[in-house]
Amino acid sequence: MTVKTDSLLAINGGTPARSRMDPYMAPGGKALDEAEEQAVLDVLRAKRLFRFSGPEEGESKADRFERAFAKSLGAAHALAVTSGTAALICGLQGIGVGPGDEVILPAYTWMASATAVMAVGGIPVIAEIDESLTLDPVDAERKISPHTKAIMPVHMRGAPARMDAILDIAQRRGLRVIEDCAQGNGASFGGRRLGSIGDVGCFSLQFSKIITTGEGGMVATNDQDIWQRAFMFHDVAAFHRLQLEDEAVLWGANFRMSEMPAAIGLVQLGRLQGFVDAARARKEMLLAGIQPSAADRGVTFRDIPDPAGDSGIALAMFLDSPAKARAAAEALNAENIAAGVLYQPDRRDIHVYAHWLPVLTKRSWTEGGGPWRWAKRDICYAPEMCPRSLDILGRAVVLNVDPYMSNTDVEETVDGVTKVLDALA
Repeated sequence: MTVKTDSLLAINGGTPARSRMDPYMAPGGKALDEAEEQAVLDVLRAKRLFRFSGPEEGESKADRFERAFAKSLGAAHALAVTSGTAALICGLQGIGVGPGDEVILPAYTWMASATAVMAVGGIPVIAEIDESLTLDPVDAERKISPHTKAIMPVHMRGAPARMDAILDIAQRRGLRVIEDCAQGNGASFGGRRLGSIGDVGCFSLQFSKIITTGEGGMVATNDQDIWQRAFMFHDVAAFHRLQLEDEAVLWGANFRMSEMPAAIGLVQLGRLQGFVDAARARKEMLLAGIQPSAADRGVTFRDIPDPAGDSGIALAMFLDSPAKARAAAEALNAENIAAGVLYQPDRRDIHVYAHWLPVLTKRSWTEGGGPWRWAKRDICYAPEMCPRSLDILGRAVVLNVDPYMSNTDVEETVDGVTKVLDALA
């Protein structure tokens, strides 16, 4: 790769390294074309919008999507639902989390990871992350109490959590593992796809995810009982559909996916591996170009627990102070390189626990209800309760790695990052 001679930062009046700003990061959304359009038209023409019935007999798209998704993961069962949050709620019901049960989850994740626990009456217990930007197994084990029911690793920014250590803890301590794979679809750990490793895996298919149905989610498990419980909760009529014995019936809600998003999902699923392969290739090129300059300036990179399993969709660098991280992100954006610092105290981002206002203040929908009352014990939260996580996130500058980046985009990004790091040295 060649480096431009113009070393003046764009923020100071120089020419931006990138000739165009990074586009919105939505690989699946940008791929939508005639194939998804035809899939939706097929559903409309069949007049079968509801997965369980229609004017004419025919195979359900949701059924097909579930089977294809399970096969792609190497899992026995998959369940199509309306969102990633719905997937977490159904997964938690599947493993039997209920009022007063504690679920350990990381300080860095979308707040829905915590609120899904609260939705089933459970207590989110917030643990530190490490330089992988995922759950620190040591702190997770430290947070186990007699009330702990499960651990929820979250595969943030497309990279796997430390699943070997987490599974070891869970097995030794008799806990369930529920994987939040909202941002990790297509990634793996130890040769196993994320979502097929713990007791249950939960996926989001929201528009900004690697593949999308606009909104939607998927629950995956190898356990027949977990799948049956999740199925019952996702469909109030499940006892009829599963033909269960009366004593096995539990009440449910309605988180069923309909036929049109399922039809889109079937097409998108076929694109998944291509997106991951493309993102990995571009991330390797970016790292090869950036690392030599970064190493000379004390900049380190995210620790990926299994580099071979990384989806490749994000590149994270750690600078030596939050002030320098903010300066780097501001300068990179001026170079037309979309970059952001993962935590700033004065900028609300509900990916960071310190900004989970309804959780930290233990708010409930009714005065006498909610998990904090049902717990019948003191549950303490504070914005400063995970200082290591806030330090890591405050020094972390993240760039999206778009599978659609051209070689020119990659070269210009390398040039811009190198220019910024040189200037900040």
